[in-house]
Amino acid sequence: MTKKYFGTDGIRGRVGEYPITPDFMLKLGWAAGMAFRSMGACRILVGKDTRISGYMFESALEAGLSAAGADVMLLGPMPTPAIAYLTRTFHAEAGIVISASHNPHDDNGIKFFSGQGTKLPDEIELMIEELLDAPMTVVESSKLGKVSRINDASGRYIEFCKSSVPSSTNFAGLKIVVDCAHGATYKVAPSVFKELGAQVTVLSAQPNGLNINENCGSTHMEQLQAAVLAEHADLGIAFDGDGDRVLMVDHTGTVVDGDDLLFIIARDLHERNKLQGGVVGTLMSNLGLELALAELGVPFVRANVGDRYVIAELQERNWQVGGENSGHVVCFQHTTTGDAIIAALQVLLALRRRDESLAQARQALRKCPQVLLNVRFAGGDNPIEHPAVKEACERVTLAMAGRGRVLLRKSGTEPLVRVMVEGEDETQVRGHAEDLAKLVTEVCA
Repeated sequence: MTKKYFGTDGIRGRVGEYPITPDFMLKLGWAAGMAFRSMGACRILVGKDTRISGYMFESALEAGLSAAGADVMLLGPMPTPAIAYLTRTFHAEAGIVISASHNPHDDNGIKFFSGQGTKLPDEIELMIEELLDAPMTVVESSKLGKVSRINDASGRYIEFCKSSVPSSTNFAGLKIVVDCAHGATYKVAPSVFKELGAQVTVLSAQPNGLNINENCGSTHMEQLQAAVLAEHADLGIAFDGDGDRVLMVDHTGTVVDGDDLLFIIARDLHERNKLQGGVVGTLMSNLGLELALAELGVPFVRANVGDRYVIAELQERNWQVGGENSGHVVCFQHTTTGDAIIAALQVLLALRRRDESLAQARQALRKCPQVLLNVRFAGGDNPIEHPAVKEACERVTLAMAGRGRVLLRKSGTEPLVRVMVEGEDETQVRGHAEDLAKLVTEVCA
């Protein structure tokens, strides 16, 4: 069945525009509460990032969940992976995250976690959607859900993050800059690195409800790059608004993306004979990552774009490590979802074990030039399936003679066709990408 509300990563949109409205969130809370309560006693955790609309939607979800007879435990501002972890440790039936991740403050959304701290199965999402179209009811007064607040949530998660590294870990002498994107990591991330001994300079940790992801964090790296150079730091770490993405900056001010970080973590595990299976990337992962892992004898497979698909592939293969170049990095040996703080800690540990700088470590991955162009897509026929476009893609692929890739895909969150060409010669790659983008534009007209 096609889902009406749920996308690849929950429900997301502009605040005040359906379905990101208070009345829908009330009904969503009720529908989720009814769905989970049908399986028995029901306790649901609710956390959020720092955008101003989180207050409004938290209250609406709370009312809907209570009306369905579900007990609610409020976490306040917490990283998305923290909510996945706490849902498991409190043995709750589900966790709800109010967040639009790396988007600006005028967007918001809802993500769900199962009681195991994983994405919801399709059948439960479909059950919630079916209930959303049913009339809302209220359980009798004596069975209304109760609401409480978990006051030590931050401390619990900080200790969990620290437990992902050996107890002997001490980052004394390491000078880092941490950019919290005025988002959900603003309290916990600086504490984790400081308590492990690092000297930490903190950026963008003064959320006011409106400044989340604004010219900061993993989507705007310029501030962090400048700060690393100004502070003469060893490296910089940038999170996104809800703390499930991480990018880094080395001491030279160069951005180190998710492909680099994934390689550094996987290589470390492989060298210590602790890499279970291989590595999962996505269709957008750089060809250089695949080649570098092949040189180590490490299997590599590509999933569709989206951490949901990376996680599904890891589960299917019983592998542990995967991620996206955008900074979603999954370390299943430690947690059940992409966790930016835990991924950053694994990178720092790998650097310490090799006595390498981040700049040295990233040089082991020789990236192929990759050009990504976006073409606005108004609807109608899918241009990717147009015969002229398919023929052009085949022609470019043949021209690169096995030393490059062509990928056209529709965005899952915006009305865009993404045209990506990757190969050894940057001039050739850009020319091919521009030609294909022009053809897609013509087909869309």
